[in-house]
Amino acid sequence: MNGAEFRRRVKRYADKAGLTLRFDPGKGKGSHGILFLGTKRTTVKRSEIGKRLLGSMLKDLGIKKEEF
Repeated sequence: MNGAEFRRRVKRYADKAGLTLRFDPGKGKGSHGILFLGTKRTTVKRSEIGKRLLGSMLKDLGIKKEEF
């Protein structure tokens, strides 16, 4: 999964949960940006996201893997 796919899936989750979602590519360095989900946030890179990083990002946002 890459960063764009991750953002699309988080958007679907946000729509179901009734949360606000915002991505700010200017806040990160290089190919990274900050994704805000409600009051939580995580850093998202645009290239490939590994399993461990995906788990960490979901934890930052308070999303269970089963719900994602």
